Amino acid sequence: MSYNAWSAVLERLDDAAKLTDLDPDIHRMLRTPRRVLEVAVPVRMDDGRVEVFTGWRVHHDTTRGPGKGGIRFHPDLDVHEVTALAADMTFKTAVANLPFGGAKGGVRCDPTVMSLSELERLTRRYTLEVSPLLGPERDVPAPDVNTDGRVMAWLMDTLAMMHGGELLAGTVTGKPLSVGGTRAHAGATSSGVVMCARAAFAALGLPLAGSRAVIQGFGKVGGPLAFLLSSAGMRVVAVSDIGGAVCNPGGLDPSALSDHVGREGTVAGFGRADPLDPADLWRVESELVVPAALSGAIDGAVAADLQTKVVVEAANGPTTPDADPVLDRRGIVVVPDILANAGGVTASYFEWAQDRQGFAWDEDTVAVRLRGFMDTAFTSVWAKAETLQVSLRRAAFALAVERVADAIAARGLFP
Repeated sequence: MSYNAWSAVLERLDDAAKLTDLDPDIHRMLRTPRRVLEVAVPVRMDDGRVEVFTGWRVHHDTTRGPGKGGIRFHPDLDVHEVTALAADMTFKTAVANLPFGGAKGGVRCDPTVMSLSELERLTRRYTLEVSPLLGPERDVPAPDVNTDGRVMAWLMDTLAMMHGGELLAGTVTGKPLSVGGTRAHAGATSSGVVMCARAAFAALGLPLAGSRAVIQGFGKVGGPLAFLLSSAGMRVVAVSDIGGAVCNPGGLDPSALSDHVGREGTVAGFGRADPLDPADLWRVESELVVPAALSGAIDGAVAADLQTKVVVEAANGPTTPDADPVLDRRGIVVVPDILANAGGVTASYFEWAQDRQGFAWDEDTVAVRLRGFMDTAFTSVWAKAETLQVSLRRAAFALAVERVADAIAARGLFP
């Protein structure tokens, strides 16, 4: 990452502490992750040599419940990013009012150059190394960047083998339906983003239908998001991914674009749109911008260039702290990541609850309950922002810190 994500989290935590008059002792506790486990992950590669990767699993705070957070495989991953993402999960689960704490993990590797067998061996060895932290009452991982339901199934199976073959469905979420996954998990993050966009537009008196949207990223969040926003009547006028960017003022066809990406691996070269320099994506006029890629995409300079009214953060940590005052001055409303992309972890909570109940919900039940949780979270953050007269990001962090602090105070300090 181009900036220190952990420093960014601390800056926002410190601001929330001032807004809420947080107990200094609890403030110090939240500035320090509870556990940081770094592990070596030796893997036998297909050519016979052994490659040693580095992995992490971090618990930021588990006062409100088991650690919850994804596992990502990425060549640029470091402990600062994992720790920051774990802290964001503490605050995200608190904003959504889920009975979880914050955790995150991953391995520094490039899965795009690894075979399927190498990826499975990497996943299983990493799982073994971090297994002392995992379990349905301790820490429940989920998919993240470059991991998916198949990786989660390998993770669950590895834990099962370590416990005599017992199926431990509640140890992981985002897994396939055939081994205890939930319906509608795959698109839950995108659905939550759309719910937040719809709520923000309604609160601001802006029409959603006919408005223009720009999306950075066309992966497992940005891709479904383009469909959902188009279905809601918006025109998705520009999209970028790691290979390039395209634009069409009349609106991109998400189905045709998805077919193109399926063939070519990137949005670049899509015939029904004009090519666009990815650096110019942020200057495309729109009413909605959704960063749905990696952290740190919107810095102060990008914030000054944005030609939009609302930003809804689908990615984790897409906006750097120096961009916040620029966006505030320009009157651009930002729905922060710890609220906007909480649909994924909320669906994970549903999956964890179903596994513990041994009773699967139908798709309508999942959709209705997801909408209820997201609407409640948005309304709570919006009300907090009005009470404190601050941005939605500052309000969301204040709300989260208050809820975590209440739990810490209620449990007391051992011994």
